[in-house]
Amino acid sequence: MPAHLLQEEEFSSTSSTTAVGTVTSRVTKNGNAIMEKDLPNHEDLARDRGMVDDIFDETYREKEGPKPPLRYVWRNIILMSLLHLGALFALTLIPSAKIQTLAWAVLCFVVSALGITAGSHRLWSHRSYKATLPLRIVLTIANSMAFQNDIYEWVRDHRVHHKFSETDADPHNAMRGFFFSHIGWLLVRKHPDVIEKGQKLDLSDIKADKVVMFQRRYYKPSVVLLCFTLPTVVPWYFWDESIIISFFIPAILRYALGLNATWLVNSAAHMYGNRPYDQNINPRENPLVSLGAIGEGFHNYHHTFPYDYSTSEFGWRFNLTTAFIDLMCLLGLASDRKKVSKEVILARKMRTGDGSHKSG
Repeated sequence: MPAHLLQEEEFSSTSSTTAVGTVTSRVTKNGNAIMEKDLPNHEDLARDRGMVDDIFDETYREKEGPKPPLRYVWRNIILMSLLHLGALFALTLIPSAKIQTLAWAVLCFVVSALGITAGSHRLWSHRSYKATLPLRIVLTIANSMAFQNDIYEWVRDHRVHHKFSETDADPHNAMRGFFFSHIGWLLVRKHPDVIEKGQKLDLSDIKADKVVMFQRRYYKPSVVLLCFTLPTVVPWYFWDESIIISFFIPAILRYALGLNATWLVNSAAHMYGNRPYDQNINPRENPLVSLGAIGEGFHNYHHTFPYDYSTSEFGWRFNLTTAFIDLMCLLGLASDRKKVSKEVILARKMRTGDGSHKSG
């Protein structure tokens, strides 16, 4: 059973970055007591962020007895099948596409990905930094282009995932296998525990965000406009690209790749890689996933320190999202980035890591 055992937080805020550390004592293998720079616990920092519901709940126990039967969502099965067939067809069109169209597709991928990583994930799910109204609006637009559920639902499911990770209450429980945690969880009805725990979450911070709730109210038309219409119309109108290529590459292929990049965080990054920070939990460090998900593959770190805005100790390495947030801070559009101190990171590696950090 995964557990977030360490109590690690300190606030020594300088400029727009908040350092995190704590003071506890531990005993080395040779019996010498040393001091680690540690501080208030997870819940204390969670309260500073205005919510507590992304902290693992060690009191949860799965219900005994047979699991509820799978109930297929045939609409999703059909739509996802058609989407991926369309993406395969789009691959055959790439040699015929204009270079501007391919560049536009890449730009749409990055923008939509930032709507998830810098928006739904690091800003709204974990409150790991603060964003001004203009930035929140931009991230909301990018989020609608990504079409991975509205921000409210994304945050709810992600906080449940952290709070009940790898249990029946986890929406994409990796203990149920790669396929389920990757895409299968979207093709069946949620486990009753997922629904129950999601309904009990404190989402008052999200409900109080007028930008988020506006998007939720108009989500479907925003998706039609931003995920499919805009990516299609731009190459067709501005450089006379074929309407077929304009639709299948910047819209369909880009959308399918964006979905799978996010899903790999739920599947591959929970199964393949090292666990240098906490070997007691499933999430792993997977640089390949980070490349596709613009920084989200440092998953053992993220589940150990969910409040760190960078989701990694390595700065911009394989982490375009961190670079984006840093740029927004430089421009005055973001502030109050939460960051774990190097001392706390090292202390955690020594105490609960798998030792892989020693090999570099």
